[in-house]
Amino acid sequence: MGIKEVVTAAQSPWQNPYVERLIGSIRRECLDHVIVWNERSLRQTLRSYFHYYEKSRTHLALAKDAPEPRAVHKPENGFIVEIPEVGGLHHRYERRAA
Repeated sequence: MGIKEVVTAAQSPWQNPYVERLIGSIRRECLDHVIVWNERSLRQTLRSYFHYYEKSRTHLALAKDAPEPRAVHKPENGFIVEIPEVGGLHHRYERRAA
């Protein structure tokens, strides 16, 4: 495939901004707010966060939409339901029929 590995210099976060941004998001939005008891707890928390990040979290590059697009409903069509994600740390909101 012609893919070559490029090794970044030690202690040089500016050489890999995409990974640094992702790690920063994980820390700010998830790990700074939970107590990790053991490896199993960490894996479960990260799995839940990654599901939220890939499915529900809005992204500026997607015009503030989530990777899985959501239907837009008129305000008079039903009521809003709060759906907790990442153990209640984040929430998703959906409109349900009345």
